[in-house]
Amino acid sequence: MSLSPTDFIKAAHNAASHYGFETVEQLKKDPACKECIVTLPHTVTGTNKRVDDRAGLLCSGVATFCEANLHAMERPTLLYSVEQTPRTGEPAITFHIFNVEKSIAEALLIQVSRTLATDLGYHDHTVRINSLGDKDSTTRYTREITNFLKKRMDAMSPTAREMMKEHPLSALRQLVNEQHDLGYSSPNPLEFLSDQSRKHFREIIEYLDMSETPYEIDPKMLGHHECYSDALFSIDINDEDAPITIHGGRFDEFAHRNTRTKIPAVGAVVTLKNTKTPARLPRHKSATPSVYVVHLGFGPKIRSLMLIDELRKVGIPVMHDLANDSLSAQLRDAEKKNVAYTIIVGQKEFVENSLILRDMHARNQETIDTDSVIKKLKRKKSVLA
Repeated sequence: MSLSPTDFIKAAHNAASHYGFETVEQLKKDPACKECIVTLPHTVTGTNKRVDDRAGLLCSGVATFCEANLHAMERPTLLYSVEQTPRTGEPAITFHIFNVEKSIAEALLIQVSRTLATDLGYHDHTVRINSLGDKDSTTRYTREITNFLKKRMDAMSPTAREMMKEHPLSALRQLVNEQHDLGYSSPNPLEFLSDQSRKHFREIIEYLDMSETPYEIDPKMLGHHECYSDALFSIDINDEDAPITIHGGRFDEFAHRNTRTKIPAVGAVVTLKNTKTPARLPRHKSATPSVYVVHLGFGPKIRSLMLIDELRKVGIPVMHDLANDSLSAQLRDAEKKNVAYTIIVGQKEFVENSLILRDMHARNQETIDTDSVIKKLKRKKSVLA
């Protein structure tokens, strides 16, 4: 399949805007950013950001977040940008979510990445996922791997033995890359997760199950130990000639280490291989949504994410704040945004597989099923435009 850089970037703009991601320029216009005047110091450099194995584009989001002063908003920040890989100049789209500790951040990143792949024509794909856990989890796992490999040094390749001097997890990654027996017989990182990290990972898996996303848990998917913490994932296109690659994960510890500030951070990089970034990037004008999706609770949150995707498929733009757990705050935001309709998914609606559709102008609401909501909103598209 032939895919031009311009088509790739246009599709990325559409997917990003539907799921609530904004560029730095858009975020700067937000009234919440009026205090974004002080840069947050950081130590992200061309050297240490490359530990992400994504040409530095994943970790470079921390530098952008700090230098654009976005930390001053002190709220969940969904950021995307059009980049190009160093040296090769290939176009890449970076998606970043900052200030969201919960698993909805990974779920949202996987969803927007899958949407982009699908919109580009690659419907057959599988999410591959693993978790290294938080700092405590990684410490326990590293201790176990150290003991495991030290007892088997004679069986390791010279390269892997040399990498033991750097870090045992670096040696393990080398063994996995070599398809060495030791790489595949080594301890499973999922067995060393703390209770908090286990819960976090389980919630991501629940999202994948609920959304009927094809996935594979791959305990040998490691990533660099100085970059990733908790979940990391790739979206593998089941077409060996596919020109796109998709990788992402959480890197809270990298952000903390390089800013001395607790900044939950998760991101994904989608790269179009063997092409060049166009000199003139296509412009994008986002539609003004007149529908706001509100949720309350974990199940309703995932149901809302799936609903947002269904509305996208029929061309209905939406607003949401999936990272917000306050129902009243979401309703206030819907009022402030002056939307025509609010869709509410609470625990009762989640159990009964229904929705509340609230007409914000007529001040009335009804309980209705998903198909009926979509049909009704499609009829109202002239009002929503």
